[in-house]
Amino acid sequence: MNISRLSRFAAVGAVAFTAIAASTVPASAHSDKIVYLPNGRGYMKFYDNGDVFEVCDTKADGHGVTGQLWAKNQITQNGSTVFTLKDGGDKGCDKKAYDIGKLHTYSMQVEWDGDRVWHFSEWFNE
Repeated sequence: MNISRLSRFAAVGAVAFTAIAASTVPASAHSDKIVYLPNGRGYMKFYDNGDVFEVCDTKADGHGVTGQLWAKNQITQNGSTVFTLKDGGDKGCDKKAYDIGKLHTYSMQVEWDGDRVWHFSEWFNE
C-alpha cells in the first residue's frame, strides 16, 4: 500500500514539475505568429515555413505601419532590434526573410504610424 501511495505522489509531482517547466519556456515557432493592430489598420506576421516576416498596412488612411523583430539572448537576456520593416503608400505588403535560430528568443512588435502605440507578440524561437 505504501508503494502505491508513493507512486501516486511521484506521478503528481512529475506532472506538476512538467507544468511549471513548460510555463517558463518561450513559445515554439512551429506555427505562424501574428500581431494585429486595432481597427483593422494592419498587422505583422511570421511565417514559420521559410522564416519570412510580413508587415501589412490594410487601411488607406494616410499613415503607414511599422514592424520590428526583437531578439533576446537566452543566456545574457540582452535584447536588440534585428530589423525594422515598413509598409504603406503602395500596393501589397512588405516582407523580409530572416532565419531565426535557437540561441535567441524573438518578439514581433508593430505600430500604426498615426498613433505610435506598439503591439507585441509573445516571445518565440525555433
